[in-house]
Amino acid sequence: MTTLHLTNARIIDPEAGTVTQGSVTLAKGVIAAINGPKPKSAQEIDCGGNHLAPGIVDIGVKIGEPGERHRESFRSAGLAAAAGGVTTLIARPDTLPAIDTPETLEFVTRRARDASPVRIRHMAALTKGRAGREMTEIGFLLDAGAIAFTDAFAVTADAKVLSRAFTYARSLGALVIGHPQDPGLSQGAAATSGKFASLRGLPAVSPIAERMGLERDLALVELTGVRYHADQITTARALPALERAKAAGLDVTAGTSIHHLTLNEIDLGDYRTFFKLTPPLRSEEDRLAMVEAVANGTIDCISSLHTPADEESKRLPFEEAAPGAVALETLLPAAMRLYHAGHIDLPTLFRALALNPAKRLGLPQGRMAPGAPADLVLFNPDTPFLMDRFTLRSKSKNTPFDGQRMEGKVMATFVNGIQVYAT
Repeated sequence: MTTLHLTNARIIDPEAGTVTQGSVTLAKGVIAAINGPKPKSAQEIDCGGNHLAPGIVDIGVKIGEPGERHRESFRSAGLAAAAGGVTTLIARPDTLPAIDTPETLEFVTRRARDASPVRIRHMAALTKGRAGREMTEIGFLLDAGAIAFTDAFAVTADAKVLSRAFTYARSLGALVIGHPQDPGLSQGAAATSGKFASLRGLPAVSPIAERMGLERDLALVELTGVRYHADQITTARALPALERAKAAGLDVTAGTSIHHLTLNEIDLGDYRTFFKLTPPLRSEEDRLAMVEAVANGTIDCISSLHTPADEESKRLPFEEAAPGAVALETLLPAAMRLYHAGHIDLPTLFRALALNPAKRLGLPQGRMAPGAPADLVLFNPDTPFLMDRFTLRSKSKNTPFDGQRMEGKVMATFVNGIQVYAT
């Protein structure tokens, strides 16, 4: 393994909260030194004054293997991630069939290891078939390598089933990732309720559905003591419950998607289905509340919530179209919108993009320190470009940023001390 000496870099340290000029040495898969002398045998790479940060750890990526490989494969997702500065993917279990047995988990683990240039870890389903009726064999799935347990967007309506699963997960120290929504209220919704949704004639759901789902989950967390992460907090009405849970000492963290930080419900105005997401885009007031919650640490993580959808499933009337958007390659430039607007500085952004997700999952990534894994992204936050969805490496091209002017370009990505992407 070649030793690399990266010089003339602006080093982002999310733990220290600093951006400093210096060099980083990568050797044997780890960060060997920061601002140390160049080893005699090292290959020197001039970073050209660009920013060097821990690689992004992205929780909740949808990959179409098994069952929907035409939408996204491990290979295409890995290439897209490398181009976007994402060095660790945490894949969702909402596949066909669901990842709910050790055998299925072992299959996708081998496929991912052989096909992807970046790290891929897998979540397993919390209930069999993600049907919300019977919990999976959490212990066996942990032994097979499951990093967390979730039914993704399939919210379990039966609180008794969920409490049993939480209790069993707590006894094994497993992390449960929930999608806070009241399943009855949110069923069939394509927009957030309000004047805009009414004017557009779209079936809508109140933000209260998210608050109700979160408060139900947090009550069960209090009952069972399980480690819990809410994958999508998107409305200001859910924040007080989250703040109370953290203040009470519950083992709770929360995330939000880059789309809910950078887009709002007005973007649905042209009925373009690339903007149809789960949960639906919220008001501008909610968007700004989410940005502030990330800045002050109430929301811990930012994810892409990468959800590939083929043309056939998107070229439908808005209410009937599949929800979701691809975002592995747009996550970083979209996050730069928050930086350029002065809302969040770069160390805070990478705390939410890399450090906090890694810490929550018990991974050593996300740090810029000697001994940490050499998973890094080199990027220029100021490089402008026009987003063209047909240039994306993902098999599916359903990005809401198509045709938009963006800033932020990944120059190189390193995984385990090896350069896996370069412009």
